Amino acid sequence: MSSTTAPKQGPGKKRPPTARPVPQQSGAPESPGTAVNDGPPTTVVRPPSPTPADGPEPTRAAPRSRTTEAGTGTGTEASPRAGAGTTTGKAPGAGAGTTPATETPAGTAARRPARLLRGVGAGLLVAVAGVAGALLLGGGAWPAGLTVDISGPLDDANRWVLDNRDTHPLFLYFLLHLSNTATDAVDAVYQVLAAMGWPGVLAAGVLLAWRAAGFDRRGARVAAVAFGAFAVCGVLGMWDATLLTLALMVVAVAVAALLGVLIGLAAGLSDRVDRVLRPVLDTMQVLPAFAYLLPFVLVFGTGTPAALFCTVIYAAPPMARLTALGLRSADPGVLEAAVSLGANGRQRLWTARLPLARRQMLLGLNQTIMMALSMVVIAALVGAGGLGEEVYSALSTVDVGKALAAGIPIVLIAVWLDRTTAAAGDRLGDAAPRRGLLHGRSAWALALGGTLAATLAGLALGTAWPRGWTYDISSPVNRAQDWVVDNLSTGVPLVGGTQVWSDAFTVGLLNPLRDGLQWLPWWALLLAVAVLARLVGTWTTALTATAALAATGVLGVWTKSLDTLSQVLAALAVTLVAGVLTGVACARVRGVERWLRPVLDTLQTMPQFVYLIPVVALFGVSRAAAIIAAVVYALPAVIRITTQGVREVDPAALEAARSMGASTRQQLFQVQLPLARPALKLAVNQGVVLVLAVVVVGGLVGGGALGYDVVKGLSRGEMGLGMTAGLAIVCLGLVLDRVTQPTARKKPGA
Repeated sequence: MSSTTAPKQGPGKKRPPTARPVPQQSGAPESPGTAVNDGPPTTVVRPPSPTPADGPEPTRAAPRSRTTEAGTGTGTEASPRAGAGTTTGKAPGAGAGTTPATETPAGTAARRPARLLRGVGAGLLVAVAGVAGALLLGGGAWPAGLTVDISGPLDDANRWVLDNRDTHPLFLYFLLHLSNTATDAVDAVYQVLAAMGWPGVLAAGVLLAWRAAGFDRRGARVAAVAFGAFAVCGVLGMWDATLLTLALMVVAVAVAALLGVLIGLAAGLSDRVDRVLRPVLDTMQVLPAFAYLLPFVLVFGTGTPAALFCTVIYAAPPMARLTALGLRSADPGVLEAAVSLGANGRQRLWTARLPLARRQMLLGLNQTIMMALSMVVIAALVGAGGLGEEVYSALSTVDVGKALAAGIPIVLIAVWLDRTTAAAGDRLGDAAPRRGLLHGRSAWALALGGTLAATLAGLALGTAWPRGWTYDISSPVNRAQDWVVDNLSTGVPLVGGTQVWSDAFTVGLLNPLRDGLQWLPWWALLLAVAVLARLVGTWTTALTATAALAATGVLGVWTKSLDTLSQVLAALAVTLVAGVLTGVACARVRGVERWLRPVLDTLQTMPQFVYLIPVVALFGVSRAAAIIAAVVYALPAVIRITTQGVREVDPAALEAARSMGASTRQQLFQVQLPLARPALKLAVNQGVVLVLAVVVVGGLVGGGALGYDVVKGLSRGEMGLGMTAGLAIVCLGLVLDRVTQPTARKKPGA
């Protein structure tokens, strides 16, 4: 819902740099045409689009934390390296080695009449269209005569699938083989893990993390994280559920990574394939995770196959994008040297391009793992089992203690996988491989030997986690929740309490926003979306956004779509205010960033489900709870993109502002924020995509509207209801993405 979206400007397309303004020194003669200004500078420096070398930086995700690929116009869920000071994405123009172009006051003044004329024209168009709409179309909700009921045909299709699954040739000779292969693969991995026993699995996880990070002190810290993660999973009584989740993860990541590499190779080596795949990946990465479940459930039914295939499709785009980016950003000098040595295309690929793209590909694997874990948890809605099913069943009965007992292992597994892949990526920068027993192939042999020894020990000690080593935290957590409800929900001096905040947010913002959207005439909303999309993009953008919003009315869910839209807008407003303010503070005060970094790292590894647990404990089951969870989920990406955008403003512009006597406030509002505008636009786009993903999941905890219909359709087998709501969610995602994603307009004659 890949995935944070950068402006649609391809890598390598730089604006030609213009002359950089030089601050006048005291007493120096002024150059002709230079106006004297005692206030802050009026020069506006616009960073160019990033070059391919400015690829995305690791960010932490989860599931949909999204890594942003610079210059591709997409955002994918990402997972930043913990504690490494990485950011959610490379903001446009933030890459090293770019030369900011400057815009003189004369150039700005020359364009003001054109902007004013364009604004007046848009206003007149809106006024004329509004009068015409009021006279011809009237007001009110979407007309019933313009709706098409697809729930009936979808229910009929679902019944046909159920009746013919064992007899129709399409199922017998194709789909059934896929389903059986998926089930057998997951079962085989699960049986291997179960046969290894808890000592073998524990040793494998620890030694894998240690070897990936290197058998040294840094690797020992990563190994300690792995040991703690697996030990806590067993102590909380979630060992079997953890093994099932890991089995599904292993198969899904292997298939998704292979598929992503093949697609990335094709896109990285062929411009035509890249142009064809880019809009497809763009669309895939703005879809909420729920949208992937419905078509696979319709074809394969509930169970492991549907969960596996939707996880593969959901997690493959980051691997494809980053593989293509790594291949395209290979050092031209190295490729030229390979050509001069007589290497053919295949040799250049294996000896130059792929080795140079290893870091990007490993980052893609990191993102694929994190997104697969997120989807595996959500796939519990279609019978995937594992930790996700434990969380889902607990949330369904508002059993916060049981949900927390399953949510903690999910977070720990995410942290273990993220730390391991991030440490492996860091080691790619080593100058030369070291030799010895603890390095190279001998180190892998040592890790394998340790795993085998632990497995043999497990056969003697028992494969199942000892029952006496478990501790049930559900009862203490539920008692703590009862205390919170009794003491913190209402009656707290000065602040009121969590329930008071929830009610005030609902009554003061949510209800008026929802009622206002539903009160507006349907044609007025379509017109507003068209105008907004045209202002930020092209006529194609406006047409796409308007058609997508109109599709929600045609599907017959206009009112529910506006309810969901109001929740997204409310959550987005809170996210942007808090995220931009915090990001600016992090950019200007290093101490704030150091203090927040581990918090942001942890938040960006947590799957969407996990955010609902503490929110339900504090705020109960309500729309406000779903919105608060969405805000917490989207905040890290907005904070990190804003921080990087503000921090990487051209130092020459800041120096010019200081030399002209600009105060700190003037530097921020008249230099840094205007120059960080591309990053701020990217932050808005990422906030929209991430907020939408969790607001839909919030249907589990009282969010209602489209999210509740999807959950109801999946859990009760009402495919017509679920698919209709899912398609409407996809349409809302396209609308919000197009309205918040600036699209470059082609200049006449270009």
